[in-house]
Amino acid sequence: MLIHGFHAVAARLKRGGEGVRELYVAAGREDPRMQDLLKLAEQAGVRAHFVDLARIDKLCPQRRHQGVVMIAEAATAQVDLDALLDRVDKPMLLLLDGVTDPRNLGACLRVADGAGAHAVIAPKDHASPLTEVAIQTASGAADSVPYVMVTNLARTIEDLKERGIWVIGTADEAGSTLYQMDLPESIAWVLGAEGKGLRRLTRQRCDALVRIPMAGSVSSLNVSVAAGIVLYETVRRRSVAAS
Repeated sequence: MLIHGFHAVAARLKRGGEGVRELYVAAGREDPRMQDLLKLAEQAGVRAHFVDLARIDKLCPQRRHQGVVMIAEAATAQVDLDALLDRVDKPMLLLLDGVTDPRNLGACLRVADGAGAHAVIAPKDHASPLTEVAIQTASGAADSVPYVMVTNLARTIEDLKERGIWVIGTADEAGSTLYQMDLPESIAWVLGAEGKGLRRLTRQRCDALVRIPMAGSVSSLNVSVAAGIVLYETVRRRSVAAS
């Protein structure tokens, strides 16, 4: 797969050189940003090939590549959710139910990274895989936030609850708003696709449902925007509790 742009390429290099086949950079660029990228490549054992900008344009037509393109294996490291949770104190997770648009997935990963979420979890049969588009939209977050695809989301929710993690879903018809709900220390937010919302079985498994107040004429938000609201509200509550 092609990975382009400074953020996405640098994030992959920080993971090391495994799976990187080629790295092309625009000849003649000697600015500090490019120098930092080349240092990362050297540390990862990846050789950078300096080529004409026209060649990079041909590799990534009509894309904002910023003069940096990587060819790398699409496979990502498998993450064991139980092992991850065993290492985490007060986990904050984001579960996506029915989010099939790779751009929405990438945006959710970026939000999760910014808020410090420990993982993004989705079902294998009702979610976007980690495609090139998702990775590019995530702008590096696909390499920093574990994306765990599970066989059965409802069963995973039950497993999380057994660990003492509260599972809270968002639904337009919920009686309580996000700002009225007491948020537990260990939390997993469950968001559905825009329009469809949470599936019935997923909804039934949640410990509670809340709605994000909408003061305007639209009835719902893009899933990545909603993810940002609930995750950062969690971060804010934790900060207040710690002060």
